[in-house]
Amino acid sequence: MIKQSKLRKSRFLQRKRRHFRVRNKVEGSLERPRLVVFRSSRNIEGQLVDDATGRTLLGLSTVSPELRDFEAEGKNRRVEAAFAAGKALAEKAKAEGIESIVF
Repeated sequence: MIKQSKLRKSRFLQRKRRHFRVRNKVEGSLERPRLVVFRSSRNIEGQLVDDATGRTLLGLSTVSPELRDFEAEGKNRRVEAAFAAGKALAEKAKAEGIESIVF
């Protein structure tokens, strides 16, 4: 276990602390997987995870081949790309038969 004093010292460890706190409350299953979102300053990633087996069922990012050639029409290209990534992840989940998720 990581000491509490060390968790406050870096952004990485603060992120780990938040991750553990969420994982204690939210658990995904095969029927209702957990949505994991990672946001950097340039890109966004989304994954659907089955916690019972520890497997990633689906994953999509704004840098994935499906969205790499995405052309935004408005002012904020990154917001529109993130919206398109979420929409594409939802379509892939529907195609796999996943109707609901845990977030």
